[in-house]
Amino acid sequence: MGVVRPLVPSDLPSLLALIEENPVTNCFVAGRVAVAGVDPWRLGGDMWGYLEDGRVTSAVYLGANLVPISTTPESRAAFADRLRPGPRRCSSFVGPSHEVLDLWRLLEPAWGPAREVRNVQPFLTIGTDSHLPQDPQVRAARSSDLDLLLPACIDMFTEEVGISPIASGSHYAYRARVEQLIETGRAFVRIVGGQVEFKAEVGAATSTACQLQGVWVAPSLRGTGLAEPGMSATVALVRAKIAPVVSLYVNEFNTPARKTYAAVGFEEKATFATVLF
Repeated sequence: MGVVRPLVPSDLPSLLALIEENPVTNCFVAGRVAVAGVDPWRLGGDMWGYLEDGRVTSAVYLGANLVPISTTPESRAAFADRLRPGPRRCSSFVGPSHEVLDLWRLLEPAWGPAREVRNVQPFLTIGTDSHLPQDPQVRAARSSDLDLLLPACIDMFTEEVGISPIASGSHYAYRARVEQLIETGRAFVRIVGGQVEFKAEVGAATSTACQLQGVWVAPSLRGTGLAEPGMSATVALVRAKIAPVVSLYVNEFNTPARKTYAAVGFEEKATFATVLF
């Protein structure tokens, strides 16, 4: 029987070994731990471990998102027992579907209801440049693009998640987040005539892999052929500048996006799920 507790710096080697068992699917947490270790203040959340014989065999990141890492039925039950008495602090659960959905089953009586449960989200990866032509106008965003890019990011987030990221007075925090993505070279755009026509950002990255988010084509230009060359160019830029393996996850029902990713060369490697509050 294992024990659940907050992780401390001496647990870091064991946690890193666990993350490295699936470095691509664990990219979100891996990127944060690489920078911040297990310090909650720098990590932006708490890292809890399930330890057996002093070794971390499962973990949960608990910040704005709740993210399970290699959890088992036994460890999920233990994490749920520890989490259940307290208030829900996260705005979503996200990760491998069997882990997310089982944790939600255990916590729903205490933390429910969810606003939406997305049971099936194919997790896709590509480790080579695409064979498709690359849009030469897709480039890394510059600081001068912020005022153009921010509205596109807000529109995409609202369309995807169902609520605005600047609700409840969080405009300045969200603007700072987009600005940070630009400053760190993680935002990619096609801007023509003062309009963002295509965009994508890298939401998490390690030296091994990165995860795309916010892939978006302006609504008035959808169906005009921008998505495939835009994604092809983004993959090439990201692989050259950030990490050799590019990943993302997509809603099962988003048929146009899934067709685009398949055409670019992404392959399905796992299934994610998201619980939204």
